[in-house]
Amino acid sequence: MSTEIILSLTVASLFFYFWRKEQKKKQLAFIKNYKFSPAIIRRIKEKHSYLSDRDMVKVIKATRDYFYICNQANGKMVAMPSEVVDVLWHEFLLFTREYQLFCKRGIGRFLHHTPTEAMKSKTSAQEGIKRAWRLACAKEGIDPKNPKKLPLLFGIDKMLKIKGGFNYQLNCQSQLGSSTGGYCATDIGCSSGCSGDSGASCGGDSSSFSDSGSSSSCSSCGGGGCGGD
Repeated sequence: MSTEIILSLTVASLFFYFWRKEQKKKQLAFIKNYKFSPAIIRRIKEKHSYLSDRDMVKVIKATRDYFYICNQANGKMVAMPSEVVDVLWHEFLLFTREYQLFCKRGIGRFLHHTPTEAMKSKTSAQEGIKRAWRLACAKEGIDPKNPKKLPLLFGIDKMLKIKGGFNYQLNCQSQLGSSTGGYCATDIGCSSGCSGDSGASCGGDSSSFSDSGSSSSCSSCGGGGCGGD
């Protein structure tokens, strides 16, 4: 291969890289600033009448977070860890034209809403929920293996006392050694058995949001819900 061809390919690759980076930047800014229709907000409050306007601000923020991490997942399925965010997503889907435009400008493709597998057990999570955990932690600068708090997306249901919502715990054992109930969010970022570092590194650096697709050996627990493909 001639030097000229190699140089041309290198320039083309660099151009594509910076173009793609700029596209991602625009998509994430669109998601961050997107204003959901007041009609969607009203429908959520009809289903959860106990939610205040301040509560709905948090729900919308958590919803933006979910779409944000879907953008970062490079087309891989991201499970939905929140009941109330899932309800908002369902309502958003009914506004088909707006939803299609949102997906095109915010994610770069249509994000289908499909059910995930049921949880195998309280201590066994599928890859989709692990991916959601890694990316949600990365977005908030949280160490997924040693979190000091839950990402909003994983904490919103318990925070707002959502009926039928998912209850994630940072520490699934009480000080007395008994189970506190709910899903063991802490363990999602652990390596198998949480006894060593054999698992794939999840990383807490908020500058590395994209999911590489490498399979984590975490065999811990999370939540169910629905996920985007």
